[in-house]
Amino acid sequence: MTVWALILATFGIAISLSIIMAIAWALRNWTGNSGWIDAVWTFGLGLVGLCSALIVLPGADGWTARQFIVAGLITLWSARLGAYIVQRNLVIDDDPRYAALTREWGTDAPSQMFWLLQKQALVTIPLALSVFLAAQNPVPDLRFQDIVAVLIAAIAIIGEGVADRQLQQFKSQAANANGVCDYGLWRWSRHPNYFFEWLGWLAYPLFAIDIFGAYPWGWLALAGPICMYWLLRHVSGIPPLEKHLIQSRGAAYRAYQNRTSAFFPLPAKSNT
Repeated sequence: MTVWALILATFGIAISLSIIMAIAWALRNWTGNSGWIDAVWTFGLGLVGLCSALIVLPGADGWTARQFIVAGLITLWSARLGAYIVQRNLVIDDDPRYAALTREWGTDAPSQMFWLLQKQALVTIPLALSVFLAAQNPVPDLRFQDIVAVLIAAIAIIGEGVADRQLQQFKSQAANANGVCDYGLWRWSRHPNYFFEWLGWLAYPLFAIDIFGAYPWGWLALAGPICMYWLLRHVSGIPPLEKHLIQSRGAAYRAYQNRTSAFFPLPAKSNT
């Protein structure tokens, strides 16, 4: 891969993501439900990842097995998570994180939301780029680390699906309307869905990196999981969600915070 191929791919990814988040903004304004933003983001990133994975660069002999595997994994991730978000949006009026921002912005909310989503497009570039770099690794044969990458991606997709299902089942019971989900994976982590989401992005550097130096660009794929961890742990994931949960659940959620790991699954702390 030449530096110009990488620059052109990055530029194409950036433009595509900007358009996708503009569509998310328009859909949010049309429906009044900010939850659709995450749905559009998920399906959009999956589509960009799929297309970038299947690009045949100049000089290549054609598609490789690694390209098809990476394309399949990003598509599977997008379809599973996107379908879950769509199902969730059908029974909620708004996403509490975006709703809080809308209230803070007041009459300036439409323009502020547009630029916020464009910033999301910007920070999503490393994720899509990590998929591209993983798929374009020119090492011809599949390696042991590629098999490990597939296993990690599979565990992540299944784990996030189980976490989402457990939370959905908890919320479906009227008695839990104002309660805190504290069973299954949620006993080990306050956000197991976020943990498995991050875990899945570790697969792409494994596909991309060649420790023998045949593909130096592959190391850039580490930006994907680093960016995802930063977003989930410190920006748009845990902080605004836990702020909302403390306001709505009060002391029960504070107690849950005190005994349960925020991100990485760990045994719950003793109450004594």
